[in-house]
Amino acid sequence: MTTLSPSQRTMLFSACFVALVATAFAFMLRMMILPEWEAAFGLDETQKGTILGAGLWPFGVSIVLFSLIIDRIGYGKAMIFAFICHVAFAFMTIFADGFNMLYWGSVVGALGAGTVEAVINPLIASIYRDNKTTWLNILHAGWPGGLVITGIVVLGISDAMTWQWKIGLILIPTVAYGIMMLLSTFPTSERVDAGVGYRAMLAEVGWGGAFIVALMIVMELTTNVLGIETVQSFGWQLGIAAVVAGIYGAYARSFGRPMYVFLLLIMLLLATTELGTDAWIKELLGPAIKDTMGLDSGWALVYTAGIMVVLRLTCSPLIHSLKPLGVLAMSAALAAIGIYWLSVLSAPGATVSATVIIIAATIYGLGQTFFWPTTLGFVAERFPRGGAMTLNVIAGVGMLGVGVLGAVWLGNVQYRAKVEALYQQDAGIHAQYVTEEKDSIFGSYTALSSDTSMATPEELDIIELSSKHGKSTALARVAILPVIMFGCYVGLILYFRSKGGYAAVLLTTESNRST
Repeated sequence: MTTLSPSQRTMLFSACFVALVATAFAFMLRMMILPEWEAAFGLDETQKGTILGAGLWPFGVSIVLFSLIIDRIGYGKAMIFAFICHVAFAFMTIFADGFNMLYWGSVVGALGAGTVEAVINPLIASIYRDNKTTWLNILHAGWPGGLVITGIVVLGISDAMTWQWKIGLILIPTVAYGIMMLLSTFPTSERVDAGVGYRAMLAEVGWGGAFIVALMIVMELTTNVLGIETVQSFGWQLGIAAVVAGIYGAYARSFGRPMYVFLLLIMLLLATTELGTDAWIKELLGPAIKDTMGLDSGWALVYTAGIMVVLRLTCSPLIHSLKPLGVLAMSAALAAIGIYWLSVLSAPGATVSATVIIIAATIYGLGQTFFWPTTLGFVAERFPRGGAMTLNVIAGVGMLGVGVLGAVWLGNVQYRAKVEALYQQDAGIHAQYVTEEKDSIFGSYTALSSDTSMATPEELDIIELSSKHGKSTALARVAILPVIMFGCYVGLILYFRSKGGYAAVLLTTESNRST
């Protein structure tokens, strides 16, 4: 067991925090520079979407796979790989000559981001074993903190620097965390110190958890990488996931902890609530900021990320008072109120002030703030025998789930409402711009043509109105997800009360020596 001094813990925490800032830099820079890439390389909408997707799906895959080996190769070696990926992303992107280099640069960057998450979550849980949820929340202030810094810098120099120089900004936090990691002393994990064996770690996830994560990975690779998205493909995707889960289960000899498997299912709802609706929330808030303050709509993201930074850094009293499940229940209630309110405010014909929109978005942001890190804290406190595996699998399932299920469901709901609204407003325009039936795992839907170059101003107004209706309807539907989550969290709170109250599980060497 490696015992760290207070100064060593501070150095290691700082390095992890800055590494998370670097991943946020990469994410924010790609989002804000995408229009410049479109102009420089003539990217079409499909290519832009593919580049954005390439910055996400490798994250989910790498965080899960690294969880299997992170304790064996060591935190330090894994962070070297992450550092190399971040540097490679910067140079591959800076010297990109077209779509292919931008795509592969994004893949490499996402692998680095997933590796960072695979390391820092179990690492911080190990060095702050008596206060995991608080420190994981503070750690994850690094993500919105990176978004705030990048947003302020890029928006402030939007016309003063080329996109290549802007991408180069990621090297600042990357070099910083690389140096700090070299100066850090890495401990062994809590699981290893307690003598919990590798098979026992895998048993916490079990074949039940393995089936969920395998299904998410298979669906991500086949749907968003290979472009296979039909109801018919779901059967063989289930089959592949079942085979992987069977192999895993044969070795782990466990279904998994039922509560943990239940949390994986909740995570699908959580990720869709948080990440799936995020872009729409910012889109609604952006015009309000522009109208009231005359600022670029990009400041909307800076505003909401700033709220998250402050709340996560000051979360300790709230977590000690409400405990993790109480915080999650509160977050779900606030998110449900905020999302539904925004759906009403964004409905066609609604007359509201920019101030009201900002208030509603702020309520949503308050709920969103604690979802991810508090879930990680709850898992770290209740399933420490799972080590890196239980922590990172739930994060990976969240990232993958929103891509293959959440975003598809949201898009399906939005398209259906949009098409129906267009038909009710003008059947002639509907007939002109409805193109074809498309398949998805949630059934077929009618797509509208994206080519409106020949449309009259009146037709464009009607199409835009139907689009707003579709988005408002989808937002209203999303509000049911945090309502379900609230019920789940309340149920867990009542369960723990029946058992004498919530308490973190502490591992001791003596209790696990024979494992």
